[in-house]
Amino acid sequence: MDINKIITELRNSGLSTSEKIFWNCTPEELIELSVLEGEGTLTNTGALNIKTGKFTGRSPKDRYIVRDSITENSVFWGGVNIPVEPSVFSDIFIELRDFIKNKNLYIHDGFVGSDTNFRKSVRVISQLPWSALFAYNMFIRPNREQLFHFFPDWTVISVPDFIVDPGKYGLRQGNFSIINFTEKMIIIGGSGYTGEIKKGIFSVMNFILPVEEEVFPMHCSANDSKEGGDVAIFFGLSGTGKTTLSADPTRILIGDDEHGWSEKGVFNFEGGCYAKVIDLDEKDEPDIFHAIRHGALLENVVFHQNTRIPDFTDDSITQNTRVSYPLYYINNARFISKGDHPKNIFFLTADAFGVLPPISKLNKLQAEYFFMNGYTSKIAGTEVGIVDPKVAFSTCFGEPFMPLHPIVYADMLGKKMEKHNTKVWLVNTGWIKGPFGIGHRIPLKYTRALIHDVLDGKMDDIEFRNDNAFNFAIPVSCPGVPSEILNPKDCWTNKDDYDKNAKKLVSAFIENFNKYKEMVSVDLLAVFPQTD
Repeated sequence: MDINKIITELRNSGLSTSEKIFWNCTPEELIELSVLEGEGTLTNTGALNIKTGKFTGRSPKDRYIVRDSITENSVFWGGVNIPVEPSVFSDIFIELRDFIKNKNLYIHDGFVGSDTNFRKSVRVISQLPWSALFAYNMFIRPNREQLFHFFPDWTVISVPDFIVDPGKYGLRQGNFSIINFTEKMIIIGGSGYTGEIKKGIFSVMNFILPVEEEVFPMHCSANDSKEGGDVAIFFGLSGTGKTTLSADPTRILIGDDEHGWSEKGVFNFEGGCYAKVIDLDEKDEPDIFHAIRHGALLENVVFHQNTRIPDFTDDSITQNTRVSYPLYYINNARFISKGDHPKNIFFLTADAFGVLPPISKLNKLQAEYFFMNGYTSKIAGTEVGIVDPKVAFSTCFGEPFMPLHPIVYADMLGKKMEKHNTKVWLVNTGWIKGPFGIGHRIPLKYTRALIHDVLDGKMDDIEFRNDNAFNFAIPVSCPGVPSEILNPKDCWTNKDDYDKNAKKLVSAFIENFNKYKEMVSVDLLAVFPQTD
């Protein structure tokens, strides 16, 4: 497909009357355009550093789904799945179309899904060159022949400078991300945060795959042994260690954020990684550190004074500093991005209350229960308005991206566990020896050691006991980890304070799960933790 045809298509759709359309540029071209237009600065390693503007994280309360014949009786409305009428989408699209006429447009064509049986083609049309670079990094890159025959299943239009009158359309504020399943289009306005692009498409996959393909979509990272056949997946919200723990130099990376689990095994949705870089340290996270080179896109990172050297400790813009880079920037990444059925699943949570054990083993019902709750302590900067950690429940560890009812995803998890004899482990990457402000965050080396003990089979013959708060099975001892930290209450100085915090957290779980009580099985209700 040549550029003239692209221009013709855009004109026919009414999106542009401009000749300034940049189609599937190379990373080098997009970096050069960003620098020339004053949209970015090169670091000392050649990575492009940009500022995303007002929004440095997702704005989930401004993400909408068009309520139509496809979604009316399928989407779990309310909460984060906020409906808008088709007419609202159409009217905003007309305004957006008029706004970008005669403006430069940057187009990137890519795929979502490394398994071609479930792959979707996506065209990203963006106002800014670095948005196209993000799409190049994060989506699977077509070869020349695939580009020649490329036809998009979905189109994403990202225009950070376009802001609407919220009162006119009944929106919360002037920025928005709207998904339209009938038109197979996502429009994003008012926010330059690139995560809105990838999470919009992730939401689409989370709707399509269970309904049309019977594939379990997962907000998780995945890796495998170097020999293969030992896949592990890591669920967790931003800031819990999903990217860090899956980028293990002793194992092969499949992907760091979004996957599907089909009848053949696990496959990555993406062609890249999108990692947090706040406090990034070369020693602790060498793979991510060395991926920040020419072609990588840094977001909202501050330089050391009078240098082009990133200061990863500086959170003056946001704590949610990010980098995107192609998957092949990780030396031990798997090119095909697929693997067998997982033997182990890790639920990662950053518990700021110091109540959850560093690791515990969950049975099937406990796994479904915890999965539906999706607990963590929300980390500052990942979403707008979050300053201090607080209790957060995000269904299936990805509520803002899950259009269907949570029981659909939890039921798929339970069936997969049973069919493939998959073990589930809860790993607390948060606080020990007390809550946030008193205790401290568990050292990364201990978390890695616990996960390696599981993967190496060292947990198979270890004695377990039940924890005080949730009745999870926790190991009495683990190689390379101090035994006194394994049972959280044991390492608190004030045991009464532990009991109070544990009771608060259990009560929060019960209150959160009450909204699902009418829709889950009696057996699942029986695993409720108790406050008495």
